[in-house]
Amino acid sequence: MADVAAKERMILVAVDEGEESMHALSWCLKNVVSENSKDTLSLLYVKPPRAVYTAIDGTGGYLFSSDILATMDKYSNDVAECVVDKAKKMCKDRHDVKVETRIDHGDPRDVICEMTQNLGADMLVMGSHGYGLFKRAFLGSVSNHCVQNVQCPVLIVKKPKSTATNN
Repeated sequence: MADVAAKERMILVAVDEGEESMHALSWCLKNVVSENSKDTLSLLYVKPPRAVYTAIDGTGGYLFSSDILATMDKYSNDVAECVVDKAKKMCKDRHDVKVETRIDHGDPRDVICEMTQNLGADMLVMGSHGYGLFKRAFLGSVSNHCVQNVQCPVLIVKKPKSTATNN
């Protein structure tokens, strides 16, 4: 067991705006990262691709002014920075862990899988949004896609249901 603790692990943690991913990061810090480890946590936020709007008659897309596009990009960048900053603050008390942050853009399913491969991650940690069957079938499950396509172990952390709300 001493060999496992001494190994330098690269743990990729996918984060987003949802409470589920922050719960997964918190759980990882408490249960996966050991004391005095040489682990590196790479926090990855994936900005979704800009939505493509098409006209109802199929003649083309809506044209946005450069000001509107710049505002949309700034908002997307601000959200990404806010999420990554929140995740970094959660890690600040763990001085024994190296923390890296990455912001990328594209389909989260593909980007997370590619980043896991490119970093040679030893583990991928992500939250589960807990979508029902219909939503999962319609939207696709990022976590399910990653489980099927990455080479390393994937830890999916479910956030306990709150007793305060009836979701």
